[in-house]
Amino acid sequence: MTTLRALLAAGIVLATFGLAVAKLPAPPPMDDKAKAAAEEKKAKDAAAAEVAKAQQAKAEDRVAARYIAEQKAKGKTVTPQMGPTMTAAAPPAAAAPAAKGASPTAAAAPAKK
Repeated sequence: MTTLRALLAAGIVLATFGLAVAKLPAPPPMDDKAKAAAEEKKAKDAAAAEVAKAQQAKAEDRVAARYIAEQKAKGKTVTPQMGPTMTAAAPPAAAAPAAKGASPTAAAAPAKK
């Protein structure tokens, strides 16, 4: 019985306060200085995202080159496969031969389809 009373009380509270919802006022229009600051922040965020994306790709290439070199040292042949999101011309893969112990053909293999 106490559960029913608690549910009824909660329902009444929700019904009472649920109907009294206020709308927030619209934000004031931005002036030229605020628009310029917003555009600058947007450009800075886009540049930071590109840098992070490039660093991620470089790290992935470095890990793949190391894995291929380790497997080659064990006498196993590894054929890298392209995922569905990779592009045919991957510029970071061209820089992978500079990694320790990586052969030029092993690093160039991910760029082929």
